[in-house]
Amino acid sequence: MKKLLLSTIVAVALFAGVATAGQFRVFLVTMDQMDQHWNNVDAGCKKAAAEVGNANYTWMAPDAKDDNKQIEIINNTVAAGADVLLLAANGPDAVTSALREADAAGVKIIYVDSPANYPAIATFSTNNKAAGHTAGLEMLKTLKAAGHSSGKVGIVNINAATQSTVDREAGFREAFEGAPFELLATQYGEGDVARSKDIAANYIVQGCIGIFGANEGATTGVGTAILEDGNQVIGVGFDNSDSIRGLIRGGSLICAMVQNPDVMGYMGLKAAAEAMAGGYKGAKVVDTGVTVMTKDKL
Repeated sequence: MKKLLLSTIVAVALFAGVATAGQFRVFLVTMDQMDQHWNNVDAGCKKAAAEVGNANYTWMAPDAKDDNKQIEIINNTVAAGADVLLLAANGPDAVTSALREADAAGVKIIYVDSPANYPAIATFSTNNKAAGHTAGLEMLKTLKAAGHSSGKVGIVNINAATQSTVDREAGFREAFEGAPFELLATQYGEGDVARSKDIAANYIVQGCIGIFGANEGATTGVGTAILEDGNQVIGVGFDNSDSIRGLIRGGSLICAMVQNPDVMGYMGLKAAAEAMAGGYKGAKVVDTGVTVMTKDKL
C-alpha cells in the first residue's frame, strides 16, 4: 500500500513538473473528468496562468464523481508540493479532513464552482440557488404556454451532497411554490448520462410533463430521453456542451442555464497569484454569472 501511494505521489510530481525559482505550484482538482464544464474551468486557469507567468499549473481529477478518489488526489497534490489548491468539491463535508491537512501543510485553498464546508481564501461560483430558480421559472412559463395547468415534474440531480446542485434544486423547487404542479421525489444519476437518461425515461413513463436536469450529465440524459420519446415532454437543464446545444436546437430541451466555468478558472488562478504575491484582497464570494441559453440564442 505504501509502495502504491509513493508511486502515485512520484507520478503526480513528475506530471506537475518541477517549479523553478520564483514560480508557485497550483493544482486544479475538479469533481471528475467527464463534463465539458471542467474542461472550460481548466481553459480559464490556463489563460490566467499564461498571463501570470510564474504559475506552475496542473489540472487533476478522478475518473468519476467519488469522494474517496477526490480525497486521494487532494492528498497527492499536497505531497507533490502544492502552494495553492483550486477545488471544486464533490461534497461539502467529505473532503474537509483532507483540506484541514492541506491547510496545516501551508496550502492556500480557493474554491471554483462548488465549495466545501472549510474556510478558503475565496469562492468563485454561480449563485446556484438563483440560477435554479430561473430554471424553474423558465419551465413554468413553458408549461403554461403549452397549455398545462397541472401535472407531474421530475428532477434528475447528481447526488444529495454536492452543494452546487443541491442549491440548484432548491431554487428550482422554490420557483414552483404555490403553482399547481406536483414535483416528484428527486432521483440521482451521479452525473452519468446513461443513468440520468434511464431516470428521465422512468419519469416519462410515470406521466411527467416536465423534467429538470441539474448538471451537464443529467441534462444530456434528460434531453436524450425526451428526444427518444418524441419531444412530448418539456426539458430544462444546466450547462453548455455540444450535446446540450444539439438537444436545444432539436427541441428536446427548452433551455439550459449556462454558467461561466472559464471565468471561474480564470479568476481562481488570478486570485491564487495575488495570494502568493502578498495576499488576496478581493471579495470572499464572487458570483460568476449565468445566462439562459435557448434555441434563438444558439
